[in-house]
Parts: sequence; structure tokens; C-alpha cells
Amino acid sequence: MSTQEDTRIYFRHKLFFWGLGFLGLLLFVWLFNDILLPFVLGIAIAYLLNPTVQMLGRAGVNRQAATLVILAGFFFVMLVVLALIVPLLYRELVEFNDDLPGMIDKLQLWIEPYQKHIQGFLGQNNEDALALLKQNTKGALGAGTAVLSGLKTGGAAVTSFVTVLIVAPIVAFFMMREWPKIIRWCKDLLPRQHMDTILDLFKKIDVKLSGFVRGQITVAVLLAVIYAIALSLAGLKYGFLIGILSGLFSIIPMVGSTLGLLVSVVVAYLQTGDIMYVALIGGIFITGQIVEGNFLTPKLVGDSVGLHPLWIFFALMAGGALFGIVGMLIAVPVAAVFSVIFAFLIQQYKKSPYYLGDDDKGAKRPPHEQPVKDQDSNKQINKNVKKAGDVGEK
Repeated sequence: MSTQEDTRIYFRHKLFFWGLGFLGLLLFVWLFNDILLPFVLGIAIAYLLNPTVQMLGRAGVNRQAATLVILAGFFFVMLVVLALIVPLLYRELVEFNDDLPGMIDKLQLWIEPYQKHIQGFLGQNNEDALALLKQNTKGALGAGTAVLSGLKTGGAAVTSFVTVLIVAPIVAFFMMREWPKIIRWCKDLLPRQHMDTILDLFKKIDVKLSGFVRGQITVAVLLAVIYAIALSLAGLKYGFLIGILSGLFSIIPMVGSTLGLLVSVVVAYLQTGDIMYVALIGGIFITGQIVEGNFLTPKLVGDSVGLHPLWIFFALMAGGALFGIVGMLIAVPVAAVFSVIFAFLIQQYKKSPYYLGDDDKGAKRPPHEQPVKDQDSNKQINKNVKKAGDVGEK
């Protein structure tokens, strides 16, 4: 059997092995999707806080004690923040739900002078389009009212929230306490002949994940605080709600700020009709983008993440469509893993016979298909042969 055929069989076996493992992981997530949320949150929290625990460990603090202190502090801060912002968010959400029909009527009055243009653009009767808008608005209002009623009355949502609130800290505690043992256990399972390569891939994945999780999420939270405070001080209705959502959606670079800008400008115009006020609200988001691009992102994220916004956006949508909230939570880590593995596979492909095209007998490719170095070498040989021929003729 040829060397090239052996290589192909080897690649097929590896692809089968890792492909089977990936399908097994997808099957596991699909089967246990309903109960995975607190475990995924707990693992994410452990990954986020583990560097702090390691820092205290290097300072001589017992790992279990460090884990308890860091975890307790983290959840205390989270509960305080939620206690402060949830009532404000709920109040503005209820207010927005009540005001939405009036906002639609104002938009209709604003659109009326442009009916002919809109009718030509849409290719249908403008009244039909407005009727469709109102119909969808009623559906959205019904859904919003149902969500608010569910939040108010409790039920299964409250039970799930309590479950997450209890299970996630437990999972985070054990993961943080046992982190070194888990790493050693996973390392011991790696194939010996590929250990260095796999560890190098894990290191690159960790760089991407740490850059995103500890960097981009921090940027999103800071932007949420900046936008919420600035819009509230500017007197924009639902400003706190719009600011928080805009900042959190900034986990996908540019998306949160763009959506926040569009929504807040429309709300500002409907609220006052003053162009200067609309410009003020728009200036808040432009300032936020300047602060993010020049200060927050370079300092907290840097250039180490390497995840394109479109790739993140696709991963979040795909994860949400396949596995709901759990899918969205694991979407970014999976996207980081795939980006590293894909880059590695491209690198290996360019080293393989599939790309280089040399046969197993070592036959050379035609000159126009040879690498630049080989072509230069052949040119030098031809020059030397020609020179020797010239000398022989003389």
C-alpha cells in the first residue's frame, strides 16, 4: 500500500473518531437540554472566576477557602445588582407595553404624508400595510402582556429560576475547587502521540475564550451601565431599559449600539419631536462607540479574541435555534473552539498531499506548480548548465 494511501486512511480514522465524539456531544446536549442550564451557568462562572482563585492560591490561601470567598462575593454583588435594576426594568417594560399602541398611531400620522412613496416601495396598498402592522402589534402586545403576567404570577418560570439560583452556585463551587484535578484528569485522557498538538490547541482556545468571556462581556456590562445612566439623565422614556439592552447586546460588537441608536432615536422623536433632542440622544451612542473603540475594547479585550462579529452572531442564532437558552450560552465557546480547530485543519491541509500534490514516489510537479523556492532552484540549475555549455563551446 502506498504512503499516500496510508495517509488518507489515517486521516479518515481520525476524522471518524473526532466526528463521532462531536456527534456524541450534540446528542448529549439534545437529550439533557432541559436540565443543562444551571450546569452550563455554573461552569461558565467557574471559568470566569478561576484566575482569581489561582491568584489567591499563589498568595498562600487555601483553594477551598479562596473558592468560597470569591464565589460568595460574586453572588452577593450579582444579587445586589439584580435587586437594584430588576424593579426599574420591570416598571419601564410595563410602561413601554402600555404606550406601544399610541406610538404606533403617532408613527401612522407621521407616515401619512408619504403614503404614495411607501405604497410604491411596498408594492401594495398602504392601508393594508398599516393594518398588517397593527395586527402584528396586537400580537406582540398580547405576548408582552403574557410575559409580564407570567413574571408577576410566578409559576414554572419562578421554579426554574430558583433551581438555577440553587444549582448553579453548587456547580460553580465544585468546579472551582476541583479545577486542577479536572484539568489533570482531562490531560491524562489525551492520546499520547498527539498530546503536544492538542494542548497547543487548548491553549489557543483558552486565549480566545478568556479574551471574549472576561473581555467582551465586561465591555458589554460597562456599556450597559453607561447607556442606561446617560439615557435616563437625558430624560428619554424607557431610557434605562434601552440602555441596559443596548449594552448587553454589545456582546456582539456594533450590534447592541446600532440597535440602541435606532430605537432610542425613534423614541426620542416620538417623545418630543425636537430634532436637537434626537441629536442629543444619538450623540450619547456615538460617544459610547468612541469610548468603546478607543478605551474599553483595546484595554479589556485587545486583539487576542479573533472572533468576527458575524461569526458570533451566527453562532448565537444557531445555538438559540437548536438548543434554546442553553444553546445561546454555549454558542460563543463553541464558536471559539471551531475557529481554532478550523484554522488548525487549514494549516494541516496545506501540509498534506491533498494540497501539495506530490505522489508517493517523490515525483516532482511541473515547474509552474512547484513552490517558489523549487522554481528558483531550477532556474539556477538551468543557468549553471547553460554557463557550462557556453564554456564548453569556447
